[in-house]
Amino acid sequence: MSGAGPATSVPFDARPLIEPARAADIRAFTTRLRAEGRLGSPFSGTQGVQLVLLIVVGGVFALVFLSIFGTIAGAMVTSGSVGWLFVLPVLLVFAAIGAIVWLVVRSFSGGRERWYRLARFAEANAMSYVPALASPGLPGMIFSQGHSRSARDLVRGEQPRFVEFANYRYVTGSGKNQSTHKWGYVAIKLDVPLPHILLDAVGNNGLFGSNLPTSFDRDQRLSLEGDFDKYFSLFCPRGYERDALYLFTPDIMARFIDNAAELDVEIVDDWLFLYAKRDLSTLDPATWAWLFATVGALLEKFAQWSRWRDDRLAADASARAAGAVGAGFVAGGVADPFAAAPDLRPPPGVAPEGRRLKRRVSVLGIIAVVVFVAVWVVTIFF
Repeated sequence: MSGAGPATSVPFDARPLIEPARAADIRAFTTRLRAEGRLGSPFSGTQGVQLVLLIVVGGVFALVFLSIFGTIAGAMVTSGSVGWLFVLPVLLVFAAIGAIVWLVVRSFSGGRERWYRLARFAEANAMSYVPALASPGLPGMIFSQGHSRSARDLVRGEQPRFVEFANYRYVTGSGKNQSTHKWGYVAIKLDVPLPHILLDAVGNNGLFGSNLPTSFDRDQRLSLEGDFDKYFSLFCPRGYERDALYLFTPDIMARFIDNAAELDVEIVDDWLFLYAKRDLSTLDPATWAWLFATVGALLEKFAQWSRWRDDRLAADASARAAGAVGAGFVAGGVADPFAAAPDLRPPPGVAPEGRRLKRRVSVLGIIAVVVFVAVWVVTIFF
């Protein structure tokens, strides 16, 4: 993204994603990242889990093989029949160990190359790169789910406003029931806080409805004009329907349909998030072209959102206006004719009732809890 932002009219440099990279440069870059403290332990994160699994599998395999091989070798030595039957297992075990080592090296070298390419890509487009960030403090719905939360491959632009492209993981459950959830997101900083609004993309829903990790009360659903409902289900806090219509004018609705119909959209506080159930920060130039075009199309319309004010905060505006009028008098009670006129608009912000959507209580969850308790009671007392 150049200094002008990721607009469709501004080309971006995708060469670092695809041009040949020297192994020496990749090693030097990785060494610098570790020296700067920008990389964690190799045993942390997804790659750390993979490494531990490979080591455990390799260790178990080696122990089992040595046990079996020792038994067979002892029998062969006793019988005096040492030949190819003795050499073949040795060759097989060395081949297996070599395969495990190759998988480990390939896994980590692939990660280092990805870091190197994305860092150079970010630099070439006036952005910055962060390899990993634990528990990013963002207010979007996916960032409060589960545990072991982490963002990786963060590519950040600062102009014309802060934009962050990244991949995100969190874990739910534990033990055998543990699941890792994969997301990609784009976070865009807005000028002012806005009501909590969700655009649930229809095109990426599954058989059982929305793919989002949180569901909201259906009475907060707002139907908009035209074909918008074919692409998105819009949710806004009750009482904020008129505000949603102010924010989502026909031209803005068209931008979302044309550019972001595959993405779920959440507006919360002074952030706008685009979500996908896959990685978005990748080495694919086509993905970046799509993301930059999408963000660029939306940025052009955010200026009108900055003028929105919550009328429910009008009391604060009246108090500020009264204070300003009082300050317009000088000693002797004479009004200052040059005093600036007070701003009668409400201050930027959102009243408490508009800051968060109301979540829906899961009927299936309640039924499951009731059944579990009933079974437990029957087991204990009968």
